[in-house]
Amino acid sequence: MKEIKAIIKAYEDAANAGVRSALATVVRVEGSSYRRTGARMLVMDNGLWVGGISGGCLEGDALKRARAAILNLTPTIITYDTTDNDPYQIGVGLGCNGIIDVLFTPLDAEDKNNPVEVLKTCISSARRTHVLLTVTAVSGNWPEIQTGEVMKYEPSYGFGIFDGAAKALSGAIKDQLAAGHSAPHHFSLPDGRALDLFIEILPPAIHLILMGHQYDVYPLSKLAKEMDWELSVVANLHKLNTQIVALADRVLAPESFDQIRIDDYTAIVLMAHDYKTDKYNLLKALGSKARYIGMLGPRIRSERIWDELEHEGCQISGSDQERIYAPVGLDIGAITPEEIALSLMAEVKAVLSGREGASLRYRPSTIHQRD
Repeated sequence: MKEIKAIIKAYEDAANAGVRSALATVVRVEGSSYRRTGARMLVMDNGLWVGGISGGCLEGDALKRARAAILNLTPTIITYDTTDNDPYQIGVGLGCNGIIDVLFTPLDAEDKNNPVEVLKTCISSARRTHVLLTVTAVSGNWPEIQTGEVMKYEPSYGFGIFDGAAKALSGAIKDQLAAGHSAPHHFSLPDGRALDLFIEILPPAIHLILMGHQYDVYPLSKLAKEMDWELSVVANLHKLNTQIVALADRVLAPESFDQIRIDDYTAIVLMAHDYKTDKYNLLKALGSKARYIGMLGPRIRSERIWDELEHEGCQISGSDQERIYAPVGLDIGAITPEEIALSLMAEVKAVLSGREGASLRYRPSTIHQRD
């Protein structure tokens, strides 16, 4: 969400200054590329830009394409083929071996349904997964649909404008939500019409809940905000460093824990450095739907807590045990609070992404899932 928020701010600043802009969006990737589908870049007609659609190799050409879209007031799709040996092909020689489709859409500040305005509604709404439908190509008569149009799908959404493709589109959206990632889709109708849509899945930012007030909460808080994660700190406000309070989205007293909204993108870390407090907080965490529960400290300390809970009649189920990560963090040799924060954050990201957190050189398949 960090890049999207930066694009929204730049767009608003440009609109207020009377500067026109266009949005470049990666809508299809075949093979390998530095950025994946959904990567965005806002280009202003004064030559400034925010975001990125590659590792820097395509941005120069994208600036020209975006400014052309602004002048022509017409959305266009440009295909960059980095597998081509043609020396005049943008991106050749980079070794990415990918084909990338980028949609360039001029933005009308008066149009409250332009792509950036639609993104703004996703950012401002309550925490949930959003689905965006971007029209990348139309063939035949589609009177209510045009290339470059972006729509936010709602559960009660009517598919009437998609006519004969409605049923297939509904199924495709369900499939992408189940898979948890974005993908382009092509729909062909018996009457010869065709429609290309980029179905984008926008999950909420990761929500990190830190339960403790000691000094090592600060580096974790700092890194979480750098990642633009949502941050809640559960502790006695009077014991917290003011720098932590300034970074947190919310600070709650331990007795107010139940007021926190916890979803599938939430991670809880027990770091009170007090045995009884961590034991008490573990029961609270297990009563939530958080997919990640981290326990700071050595394994023997966590096992002692589990044994005591079992003797007290609070046996931890197998499925709950799978959610507990103790000792917390990836094995990177972390020693300092800052290194431990890095180790912990990496593990949270891996768990919530369904990854093992191992070195990529040991990954048997591609870095990113391909369609």
